[in-house]
Amino acid sequence: MAPQPATLEVTTHENGVREIIFSRPKLLNRFDEMLHHELTDTLVATSTDDRVRAVVLGAQGPAFSAGGDFELMENAYKDPITRRAIVDDARRLLDAFLDLPHPVVAAVQGPAIGLGATIVLACDAVVMVRSASLADTHVNVGLVAGDGGCLVWPQAIGMLRARRHLLTGDPLDAVTAFRLGAVTDLVDTPEEALPAARAVADRIAANAPLAVQGTKRALNRVSQQRAGEVVDLSLAYEERTLGSEDLLEGVAAFRARRRPRFAGR
Repeated sequence: MAPQPATLEVTTHENGVREIIFSRPKLLNRFDEMLHHELTDTLVATSTDDRVRAVVLGAQGPAFSAGGDFELMENAYKDPITRRAIVDDARRLLDAFLDLPHPVVAAVQGPAIGLGATIVLACDAVVMVRSASLADTHVNVGLVAGDGGCLVWPQAIGMLRARRHLLTGDPLDAVTAFRLGAVTDLVDTPEEALPAARAVADRIAANAPLAVQGTKRALNRVSQQRAGEVVDLSLAYEERTLGSEDLLEGVAAFRARRRPRFAGR
């Protein structure tokens, strides 16, 4: 593996379980350019590492991830090159998940918002504390849910419920998500999330690696085919809204803790 990333803690255990932990709790593990790149590079490197049999994806602090970085969004409004880079980075990260031959178990100890929720729902098993929630809030800040939400939410909870949550930005609490099938395991406290995810990953790592990876690759094919139907289009729409005045209004309203006044431009 490459040197330890600045935004992640990466550890590989003797049984083949690799832990990838978001390690910037003061920033609520938000997805700025650095995290985008380092997580993508780590997943790509993991995909060809023969030592790895399963992956645990977790986070430090009160939030799994607060989603996108507002400063990066504001820069994107001003600069079409930045908008294109954001879209390209989003596609690379999603492709890294869809190409990974190793099962990924998410340990969700706090809210997962925006791209954070997409990452959780792209995993193969999700351990979540009962007090946490999932939310794709793109529309609340004037953006299209382009970076994977339109792919993973329908796969996790069905098309109609996905439409309801993607179009409102309303959160999905952990208990409801478990009932709908988007969460596989519930725990009572944040401290239990990572150990419970490790236990699931340990069980996967103990199975025959050729069988596990073959099964995972076959499951990946389903998601890859669905991604071909929707992801390029949703990213193109998101790139357009990254240059919209509604984006600036959405970010300003969030910071001021007021309702946004969107104008459709």
